[in-house]
Parts: sequence; structure tokens; C-alpha cells
Amino acid sequence: MKIVAFAEQRSGQFKKTASEIVKAARTVADQTNGEVIALVIGNNVSSIAAQLGGYGASKVIVVEDPRLDLYSTTAYSKIIAEVTKLEKAEIVLMPASEMGKDAAPRVSVKLEAGLAASCTALTVDGDTVKATRPVFAGKGMVDVVVTTPVKVFTLRPNVFTAGNSSGASASVEIVTIELCDADFVSKVTEVKTSSGKKDVAEADIIVSGGRGLKGPEHFSMIEDLAESLSAAVGASRAVVDAGWRPHDEQVGQTGKTVSPSLYVAVGISGAVQHLAGMSSSKFIIAINKDKDAPIFTVADYGIVGDAFEVLPALTAEVKKLLGR
Repeated sequence: MKIVAFAEQRSGQFKKTASEIVKAARTVADQTNGEVIALVIGNNVSSIAAQLGGYGASKVIVVEDPRLDLYSTTAYSKIIAEVTKLEKAEIVLMPASEMGKDAAPRVSVKLEAGLAASCTALTVDGDTVKATRPVFAGKGMVDVVVTTPVKVFTLRPNVFTAGNSSGASASVEIVTIELCDADFVSKVTEVKTSSGKKDVAEADIIVSGGRGLKGPEHFSMIEDLAESLSAAVGASRAVVDAGWRPHDEQVGQTGKTVSPSLYVAVGISGAVQHLAGMSSSKFIIAINKDKDAPIFTVADYGIVGDAFEVLPALTAEVKKLLGR
């Protein structure tokens, strides 16, 4: 069994999901006597490809083109599908990141493959790979088996642990996929990046705020606690829709799906759309003055109280404990 593991990179640096996807592929391959073929797409990225061997890649295929410096949904999905066909692979693993969520359905259609999205576990039974994924906006989990000859799975970030690299290097093969102007139908006119800001999709700790903070000026309390915990700042949809916080911080069904080790929800009631994006977090702490708020149904620990009183005290204690 051959497995293509799409390793996402930005500006010549692998995203955290790259090692997670390759490691997950290795785990499946070890149980099926399979081969892991990592795929890297971009411009001038061949120099970073070999390091994926440290996470279990048997070999790494690199597709480079100056036009691939920025993500293109049509070009990337075409390349992933074509490489899968060239390798005669039976499984494609991709991250359930913004890029993966966008490209995976297109890849699935091109390969006439079934797709299991946002998986939280993969188990092997003989030659069958079973995926566990959330349903009903995260209220339940279901085990699914994809029955098409080629199968596509997207894996939730932070759920599949990559561990440390073994230090091994994989062989690198440069492959040319013919691309035309029609593969770049969308043109990027401007790119804005935020320096030093943690991405909630990859962060191990997230502190999120909601409407209970009453205004954007009070998000400084969220930022203070996040800084003391070396965490990312998240936000509910209501907060983003109100213009208090940027969309890239939104956690939820229409934002980013996250699975950190620790998720702190402050002033967030816990609408089903928000729970769908964070309920798979390993440990959840909720702070809300409404004792009946739905967020408490998924929280491991809940603090019923006014965020304006609880947050400063909590932040002070965290700084004291961590010596910050």
C-alpha cells in the first residue's frame, strides 16, 4: 500500500502539520507493509524536503515552479492528484488546515476518491483503514470506512502527534507536472503577514474571548493571559463579526478547527458552531458568569464568575507560578 502524505509549507518552512501528516502515514504504513511518499509543493523547496525522512517518509517528491510560491487551489490540487496517479497510491493524507480543507475536495473529485474529512484517528484492521471523525457539529464521533480504490483523508492538526525527528533523511525526487495558465485562475494581489503571532490552528495552548468581554478594548486581558502562557489568542464568531478581532483568530465551524492541549474560553457561551471547532481540545477551561452556559458541558474545569475579576487574578497567578 502506497500513501501520499502532503506536507504543507509556507515560505520554505514546513508547517507543524507536515510532520504530523508524515508520521501518521508512517504509522499506517507500518501496519500495512506500506510505503510513505511525502509530497512537497512550492518554489525552491527541495532543500527542506529530505528532513521529512526523520518522521517516516520513504521518499519525498518535490514539485517546484515559481508560480507555486503562493498557494493556488487549482494548481495544488492538480499536482496532488497527478502525483497520486503516478505513484499508484491508494491513500492520500492531507492536513485539515485552511489549505487542506480547500484542496482536498478537489483532489477527491480528480481521483474519483471518497473523502473522510477532519479525522481525529486512523486505525488499521487488516488492509482496511478506518477513520474516526466528528459529526453533528462535534456532538458525536463516527467511525467510517472509505470504499473507493483511492481514499483521501484530512487529519485535524494537533491530534496526530509527530514526536521528535529521528534525524533520518529521505531520498528526494524532483517531479515535473505540466501546469498551464488555467491552473492559476486566481491571482494574489497582496500578502499580509503578522510577525510573531501564533496561529490558533497549530498552537498548543489557546486563550479565546467572546462577547462577554463587552468590547475590543478588553481583549488586552486575553492577550495578557495568552502571553503569560505562551499561547495563541482566539475569538468567537460573534467577536469577529463585530470587528473586534481579525478573522484568522476565529475558532469554530466557520473559522478554524483547533485541538490544542489547553483551550481557555473566556466570556464564550458555547454555541454549537463554536463547540464544533474546539471540542476536541485535550483540556478545556471555561470562564463565564452564566452557570448554565453550554460551554460548561464540554469543559474539564469551569469558573462561574465575572471575567473582569477572574482574568486579572488568574493571569497574576500564572505569572507567579511560571516566574514571568
